[in-house]
Amino acid sequence: SPTPARTTMKLESNRVPISSEKSSRREFLKLGGGLVAGTALAGVSIPHVHAAEDNTIRLALIGCGGRGTGAVNNAFNAPGPVKLFAMADIVEAKLRASHANLTRIAEDKVDVPQERQFIGFDAYKKAIDCLRPGDVALLTTRAAFRPMHLEYAVEKGVNVFMEKSFATDPVGCRRVLKAADEAEKKNVKIAAGTMCRYSRNRQELIKRIRDGEMGQIQLMRAYRSEHFGGLGRKPEGENELYWQLRSIFHLFWVSAGLWSEADIHQIDEMCWIKDAWPVSAHGVGGRAVNSTDYGQNLDNCTAEWTFADGTKAYYLMRNLPNCHNEFATFIHGSKCAAQFSG
Repeated sequence: SPTPARTTMKLESNRVPISSEKSSRREFLKLGGGLVAGTALAGVSIPHVHAAEDNTIRLALIGCGGRGTGAVNNAFNAPGPVKLFAMADIVEAKLRASHANLTRIAEDKVDVPQERQFIGFDAYKKAIDCLRPGDVALLTTRAAFRPMHLEYAVEKGVNVFMEKSFATDPVGCRRVLKAADEAEKKNVKIAAGTMCRYSRNRQELIKRIRDGEMGQIQLMRAYRSEHFGGLGRKPEGENELYWQLRSIFHLFWVSAGLWSEADIHQIDEMCWIKDAWPVSAHGVGGRAVNSTDYGQNLDNCTAEWTFADGTKAYYLMRNLPNCHNEFATFIHGSKCAAQFSG
């Protein structure tokens, strides 16, 4: 969604105590084939329990931009009682806009009074503290904060939907993996925003690949060639930190850049197709000589991955205007070829 105009930032808010309400609501996030595109929560089935129990799944939205608002909207479509219960952001205008939009969509499922609307860098804790174990935190801020937010949700026994990207550096990736290990021990569920996995058409094609209809997979190639634009100069007088955080694609500490933020889906597709991780990678990239981009992205990147059985996978990303655009993944097998996405 468009970035809101400058607004006064409130970094403190009254704390809401953790609810002491107990419930025997059972595990409801099932990360299987029933999940559909959009977010993982859209296809979740919430099991029936005794009528006297409070079976409503409370949601806390951490990051109230377009992705977060869309994730809540998808969650509203899950079968069973779901309610948005708390919201958090560092920009008050974004939270207000998200709350208004979601109220228009499903007023009966939005229960977020002023005292459960939190602004500031510690707002994620206050929103998660409003949940009970087994509820769901939707983590949709910039990836720079994802490991920290995930760790806190797991510590509190709260299920998680987290948008991609998941971290911005190797240290952050290791924190996410460690949090996943802790979640498994606690039977806390984590659903990820790698949305291609929830596509029924892709799931069907994967089944046919596993059944041998394409023969041995020999080559995969994927393309993400479109113009994402570059980063301009910081507007005069704007807070440096908030300006950098508004730059979703362009700064590595915020999002790890285009390679991680925009290209993760097709990289994930190629690993899914092979049901394996590559054992080596070789990449090259560059920037146009007349570039005026103040961000950190390259204008083009190409990587060649090699899997243990010798299968090759190629990926091309290009962020330049007035060039051939393509957004697709192709598979070449010993029996036939297929277009996997695009």
